Amino acid sequence: MLIRSRRTVMGFSAAGIIGAMLMLTGCDFWPPALQAQIEQLHAEAQQAAADKALLQNQLNAANRAKEELQIRVEDLARVNKEKSAMIANLEHTIAASREHAVKKSAKNQPVKSPAKTVAKKPVKSGTKTTVKSSGKPTSAKKTKPAPIKRATP
Repeated sequence: MLIRSRRTVMGFSAAGIIGAMLMLTGCDFWPPALQAQIEQLHAEAQQAAADKALLQNQLNAANRAKEELQIRVEDLARVNKEKSAMIANLEHTIAASREHAVKKSAKNQPVKSPAKTVAKKPVKSGTKTTVKSSGKPTSAKKTKPAPIKRATP
């Protein structure tokens, strides 16, 4: 029985060594269906890598555009702030000029005393008064310009 057990152990040992060698060397045979599936997965992986690179480029371009627009917004905000300050300064200057003009015109106007009022003479309703506001005479007939004669060759 001892011999049988030794043979069994040696058989298992030999099978284990052969199995280990097969596992280390690998098997070069792939079934055709499995080979097609592997090629399809490789193609999909390559397509996914290309799509990823394209999306990464688009993301980088969008980030650059975002940064440029952010800089532009900051510049426009700064200009807007400057213009608002200029407008406020101009409004203050206009208000001061108006006050100065009102004060100056108040100083230049003579103060009328109520005792020195001048009475106007009443206009008689029976007489006709004509006032010409423009220098043109008023006539009912309009004159036409003389027609231009053209010489025929």
